[in-house]
Amino acid sequence: MLPKLLILTLVVALAKSEYKYETKYFKVPLDHFGYQRSEEFQIKYLVNDDYWNTNNGPIFFYTGNEGQIEVFAQHTGFMWEIAQEFNAKIVFAEHRYYGTSMPFGNKSLDKEHVGYLTSAQALADYADLLDHLQDHAVKPKYPVIAFGGSYGGMLAAYFRMKYPHLVSGAIAASAPVHMYPGMAPCDAYFRIVTSSFALEGQSCRDNIKRSWKVLRNFATSANNTAWLKSKWNLCDPVKNTTDVQQLVDFLQSMYETLAMVNYPFESDFLVPLPAYPVRVVCQYLNETFNNNTVLLEQIGKVLDTFTNYDKKSKCVDYKKGSDYGNLDASGWDYQACTEMVMPMCTNGQYDMFEVEPWNFTRFSEDCHAKFGVYPQPDAARIAYGGDRLAAASNIVFSNGLLDPWTAGGILNTVSESVEAVVILNGAHHLDLMPSHPSDPSTVVYARDFHKHRIQKWIRQFRKMN
Repeated sequence: MLPKLLILTLVVALAKSEYKYETKYFKVPLDHFGYQRSEEFQIKYLVNDDYWNTNNGPIFFYTGNEGQIEVFAQHTGFMWEIAQEFNAKIVFAEHRYYGTSMPFGNKSLDKEHVGYLTSAQALADYADLLDHLQDHAVKPKYPVIAFGGSYGGMLAAYFRMKYPHLVSGAIAASAPVHMYPGMAPCDAYFRIVTSSFALEGQSCRDNIKRSWKVLRNFATSANNTAWLKSKWNLCDPVKNTTDVQQLVDFLQSMYETLAMVNYPFESDFLVPLPAYPVRVVCQYLNETFNNNTVLLEQIGKVLDTFTNYDKKSKCVDYKKGSDYGNLDASGWDYQACTEMVMPMCTNGQYDMFEVEPWNFTRFSEDCHAKFGVYPQPDAARIAYGGDRLAAASNIVFSNGLLDPWTAGGILNTVSESVEAVVILNGAHHLDLMPSHPSDPSTVVYARDFHKHRIQKWIRQFRKMN
């Protein structure tokens, strides 16, 4: 086992900024809510206190989401950029069962061990860590501001809601807190994905929509197997209907990701991509193709941009599914199969995808086959309330209208202290990214809004103390 506070100094360079932090480990219980298992394990957290005023400076606390915490530390430039202004300590906490915060090592995601992967257990980990950082004071000395994007944004909001005595306020970016069953239309996510491509040209959208049938027909011929493998640089040939479906699934996930990280600058947040990647790939598809083979050649160029923009990929591993890129979010499937049930569907009419209705029964059986569990579709709504947030306080929900996850985001202010910021030209939690000369004015405004609310929450904390 690692010592409780193993310290390693790391330097992370992103763009022209240099983010420095110490890597530490903190012991947490395997089970916070039972008394029959006494095991402990270590979660990782990253710390920088270069600008911290140890008398009364705030703690900026990132509630880590589904992936190794270093990825979020590298891409949450907003926290780093305002740390000096606020004399803040920066903490990025890794979510249990991701990165190296594995309670059972490489067997953590096995059926017999994965049951302690829940949002409530992760929030309790963060609460224990914060109590440690506050020296276990009954009356905490330092105001804490939670930050998070996507699932991490949900956790930031839930952290404030569940532990308001520990967290003074939360910036919840791109947090789909009402994407649960019965809350948002199941087709909303894919309608937003489609609109991102349609904005760059109706032909781009139409060609993608047309390509599914073309690809399936093309791939059914054994004579075309070598062509697809060569032209699309596939790691494995498409030899049967299972391979075809895996390739189709990979392409759908590709379009989703392109829309989600459609940033105005180069980024390697999930995979290395150019600025405005949807615009870049649509340049290959914004014309009429009378020849199906030519259409597939152009789709191949889109695939190459997505998988090999940095020219480091040997081939397209489409059988790896959506578990690609930098996150290594392998545990998310289990969370989606238990409490984080987010219905999604396509109808082929208002989106550019094949028709795929939401089928909870089939989803449940797939989850049971994979993990031995059945989803609890109402668990998160009961635990956290969805968009019924009138009793909450000191939370800013920010959402970009280019982001598919806005389908489950809070777009209207709930109360004087639960507010919504809508970023017109923003992709997935763009407001938490490092500032860039290409940023739209709407995201500059959003960051200013966040700073004013953080100042307000810190004043409230100091007044109460």
